This record gives sequence, C-alpha cells and structure tokens, in this order.
Amino acid sequence: MTDFETIIYEQAGPRARITFNRPKVLNALNNKLISETLEVVKNLPDETRVLVLAGSGGKAFAAGADLQEMQKRTQWSEISFGKRRELAHLLETSPFPTIAAIEGFALGGGLELALACNLRFASSSAQLGLPETSLGILPANGGTARLARLTGRGRALRMVMMAERVSATEAERIGLVDWVVEASEFAQELSRLEDRIIRLAPIATRAVIDTVSKSTDMSLERAIDYEHRWFQILLASADKQEGVSAFLQKRKPEFSGIPDNEMNQPAGQEKA
Repeated sequence: MTDFETIIYEQAGPRARITFNRPKVLNALNNKLISETLEVVKNLPDETRVLVLAGSGGKAFAAGADLQEMQKRTQWSEISFGKRRELAHLLETSPFPTIAAIEGFALGGGLELALACNLRFASSSAQLGLPETSLGILPANGGTARLARLTGRGRALRMVMMAERVSATEAERIGLVDWVVEASEFAQELSRLEDRIIRLAPIATRAVIDTVSKSTDMSLERAIDYEHRWFQILLASADKQEGVSAFLQKRKPEFSGIPDNEMNQPAGQEKA
C-alpha cells in the first residue's frame, strides 16, 4: 500500500495501526479518509493479529463527519450505505481484535467507528457522544443500534436524543468503553494491551469475537449450539494442542494460528 493523504498506516509484524490524520479539523471523517481507511483494512497482511484505530494530534479520535461534505449529502446520495457502513462492518467482523484508541473527542461518526471496533480503550481526557440530533439528523452508521446493545435502551435513548456527551469515566461505568487510563500512561498501557492480545491463540480469539457478536441475535439454545460448533473446530487446531501441552509442561504457549492439527497426526493415523 502507498502513502495516504488523510491517514497514517503502520505495520510492525502482527500489529497494525491506522491513525486518522486530519488534526486541524479534529480528524473529521471525510470521504477520502473513509476510503483510505477502508483500503487498508481490506488489505491487511495475514500476519496481523491486532488492529488499532487512533487519532493524531491528541485532541480527538475523530470529532464526527466533515460538515463541509455534510452540506452536500442528500437523500439520493444515501441510497447506498456505501463505504462508511462497509468499513464499520469490517471492523466489527474482523478475524482479529480491533481496538479504538480514544483520546479527546469521539463524536458522531467517530464514535460510530469506535462502537464498531471490538474493544474501546480510552484516555481519561476522552469525551464521547452522538450529537446528530443537534444538526437535525440521527446517527446513521450503526450508532443507535450498537450503542443500545452496549449501554441498554434507556441510556442510549438519553444520549442520542439529548445529544449528550459523556466523560471517559462515565463511558466506562455504562459499558461504552472497556478501559480508561490516565493520559500520561495511555501509550504505554495501550502497547501492553496489544502485547496481551498478540499472545492469545488467534483462532480462539476469532471464535470468541464471532460467538459473542452473534449470540445477541440468537435464542439461548441456538447461541449455545453455535458456540459448541466453534469448540469442535478449535479441538482440531494446532493451537489447542499447543495450549494444552504448554499448560501440562508448565511453560508459556506459542500459538501459530494453524487451523488444522493434521500436521501433528502420527503417520498412518487418520483424524477422528
């Protein structure tokens, strides 16, 4: 991938990072930024085990949509959900964990992208909200749906209808973010979280993301059945063999992410 105008893309082995890079406008999400971010997410290398989204400048993750472009958007331009919805969907269904690293403002479309990530890691300085009703519109990239699933119907209604902003501490209390750390420790603690994720079994991590994400739309019985099917797949993985062996041998596991344990079958023995 080549250089980009509105984002910074970094890849260090299994770690991928996309930084929204429009600090003069608090990283407002214009069409170019969405397109460039989508291009990167769709072409991340197979070795990737964690993706972090962040904002440059320290003042904002992303302070909503670009209002200069918003003036030109009409009902006809929104017939197709387009790239914004595709990006959010890819972040939500990624085969590896996605983290929104939130410093400063995460508002409107910025918060919607953070909601689509699997995890939200916030600085104590963060301010989060969906202020669309103050512009005469409503969140249109999963804001109401994803927020309600995290915080509950009542709190989501209050935040969206009243265009309320919440602090990082309040966001953690209501389940909107998963971690809050002091601003001075933000980069260090985020790196530690990435380290923890990279050490996890990749296929098991993917299975957890998938089952937890889909279970809310299933009956309990169907959700447990879906969970068990993933369990059966994991039983055949090289990572399962490595994890159990490492535990019994009292050492740290080294997971490969190989989905099939055929390589470990004794010669002439078929898989069960």
